[in-house]
Amino acid sequence: MKWLTAIGALCGAALTVWLLARFGIGNILDLLGQAGWGIAAVMAFHLLQVLFSALGWRAIAGQTRPQPPLLDFVLLRWIREGVNNLLPVAQVGGEFAATRLLRRRGVSLVQATAGTVCDLTMEMLTQILFTISGLLVLLELLGRSRVTDEVAGGIGVALLVGVLFLGGQWFGLAGLIEKGLMKLSGQFGWQGMGEMRGLHRTLTGLYKKPRNVAWATVHQSVSWLLGAVEVCLALHFLHHDRSLAVGLVIESLGQAVKAAGFAVPGALGVSEGGFVLVGGLFGIPPAACIALALIKRMREIVLGLPALGAWQWLDRHWARLPGPGAGHPSVADAERPGPDQRREEGRADAALEYGDAS
Repeated sequence: MKWLTAIGALCGAALTVWLLARFGIGNILDLLGQAGWGIAAVMAFHLLQVLFSALGWRAIAGQTRPQPPLLDFVLLRWIREGVNNLLPVAQVGGEFAATRLLRRRGVSLVQATAGTVCDLTMEMLTQILFTISGLLVLLELLGRSRVTDEVAGGIGVALLVGVLFLGGQWFGLAGLIEKGLMKLSGQFGWQGMGEMRGLHRTLTGLYKKPRNVAWATVHQSVSWLLGAVEVCLALHFLHHDRSLAVGLVIESLGQAVKAAGFAVPGALGVSEGGFVLVGGLFGIPPAACIALALIKRMREIVLGLPALGAWQWLDRHWARLPGPGAGHPSVADAERPGPDQRREEGRADAALEYGDAS
């Protein structure tokens, strides 16, 4: 897998260099220079999107014991994005990091895993709805074309994958994983894996709460729509103002292209090419499209690097929340696990390890 990742990274870097050379790196840098401090405003605006994504995650995760506050989910969502955007983890490694941190916080492994998987599923399904909305707006603005036909085909594949992912959870995939883990834990002595018992029941239980599912859908959809506003804000500072409808098309199709390029670390070059293709439909010059993509890249780096640092720090120092019946001590004074419990947790954490987080 490492050599496949390396090949993907080299191809993405080569595509990026070609795009910069093809459309004039000088022109692109001039546009970024004209945007000035507006780039910082775009980065700050993205925090609102992180907040709504965290609200959606907290809604679908339901009540746990202990119940992490909203701030915890905001921090974990920030870390998820940092890991997925900056590390070669096929855009899903952040979910493993977040699950591990939730467990450090005191949430059981089965609850942390189920809540994160459900949130990832809701994010996938609402992105498909967002992409469909973008396609419908594109058809209304420009009519049918080769691009719309290709996008429709891609949406069909994504919808099938999303339905299979959700259906697999509902009809027993989690149960099969659970049974497999139980069997392996018995053979190899992975005692901590006993915490995964009940994964299928916990997953389906979260989906059976219509109110939680509805709120998760609303919050995730708002988060995607805020991405369209972010595009319009960036285009404004690049002096290429476009309507919110155009911003919605660019963001929805751009995110779809990024998701399709999961094999390339950070979708390097893939996102930039997607913005050039979609932006060109609305008369936005290629240099401005690449500048827009680079603003998003800068935002990912500026917000992502501290997130990686926070991940490592929290993995070592985050105190457990007080559990049921433990009174209400401060987080800092929460009881820390003893040596035997830490050894037990270490066995379970082995399944969630990514990188050198210990």
